[in-house]
Amino acid sequence: MKITEIKTFMLHDPDGYVIQDATIPAIDPNAKGKNQLFVHIHTDEGTIGLGYALGQRSIQAVIEDNLSGVLIGQDPFMIEKLWQDMYWRVRGYGRKGVAFQAIAAIDIALWDLKGKVLDQPIYRLLGPAHDEVPIYGSGGWTNYSQDELVAEQMGYVERGIPRVKMKVGKDFGKSEREDIERLAAVRAAVGDDVEIFVDANNGYYAKQAIKMSQIFEDFDVAWFEEPVLADDIPGLAQVASNTTIPVATGEHEYTKYGFRDLLVAGGVDIVQPDVHRVTGITEWMKVAAMADAFNLPVAPHAVSLVHLHCAMATPNLKVVEVLGADESSQPVWWREVPPYSDHGTWKPFEDRPGLGLEINPDSLKNNLVG
Repeated sequence: MKITEIKTFMLHDPDGYVIQDATIPAIDPNAKGKNQLFVHIHTDEGTIGLGYALGQRSIQAVIEDNLSGVLIGQDPFMIEKLWQDMYWRVRGYGRKGVAFQAIAAIDIALWDLKGKVLDQPIYRLLGPAHDEVPIYGSGGWTNYSQDELVAEQMGYVERGIPRVKMKVGKDFGKSEREDIERLAAVRAAVGDDVEIFVDANNGYYAKQAIKMSQIFEDFDVAWFEEPVLADDIPGLAQVASNTTIPVATGEHEYTKYGFRDLLVAGGVDIVQPDVHRVTGITEWMKVAAMADAFNLPVAPHAVSLVHLHCAMATPNLKVVEVLGADESSQPVWWREVPPYSDHGTWKPFEDRPGLGLEINPDSLKNNLVG
């Protein structure tokens, strides 16, 4: 089997969420709509692999202009070799960011293709460690009013999900009192038996984060995510060593070398690789294994439909993130997605190969971006 063609296309959800967190500048309250990029890897035997990425033209350009030529004529089962070929192709201009996200979309498509050829879900190829995995409901955006925040978080709990995440660090860390009031309102609404995670999205400074963590402890916060700038590894280590709340971070690391530095420095208690940033499933699994060597749990960031497969094969998994902002667009992108249980767990379709996903045919007709 040989790869014959790489095709990309963009779909648009006109009602997609436009979100704001601690370090996203203020947005138009009426703004909505988002894109998603899809990749198809075609082979000479007719099987097609499916991958996807954020809906950015820049990612699409790297795939079409720089990576597709690396793949044509190659054996799609040689995933590690193809990953290395793509990694070195972008060496001079893509150490992190857009180019690595382009590699990720292709790597995901290669795993989907392999699963389809072998008639197995990806998690079966990776080697399952679990029958199902726990999930948490994620959102709590800083552009929500307090009433909207509480309603969203309670919505997860009412669906049987006993873990929720909300944003703090509002206004680049300048609204500390409001952060505390919003957290207090959520804790009062969900009760004592629901885990609450807070995410500052890089919004505080180290000493500020330490001070806030001491207040958050009173609300039994289960983790404190990205309390300081993700690149400030010494700052993360400082926070981690001065709070009883586990520090979660890693969504903005793009390489196993970055995770190595983070782990060695003691800057993380819960490791959060993002498959769209850390160049796909191939590298994600290496990062998860590295975290296991440090006896630390993994809680992947976003991209839940891919991470679901990775998580099923990760013995040191803590929990999988389910973003309400993503859920709202899933009917536009996909014909069907695997359902959650009524007790806060999830598993992929057991009888569908690869990712187990099929693009919504109506969107292919009506939502293509020219």
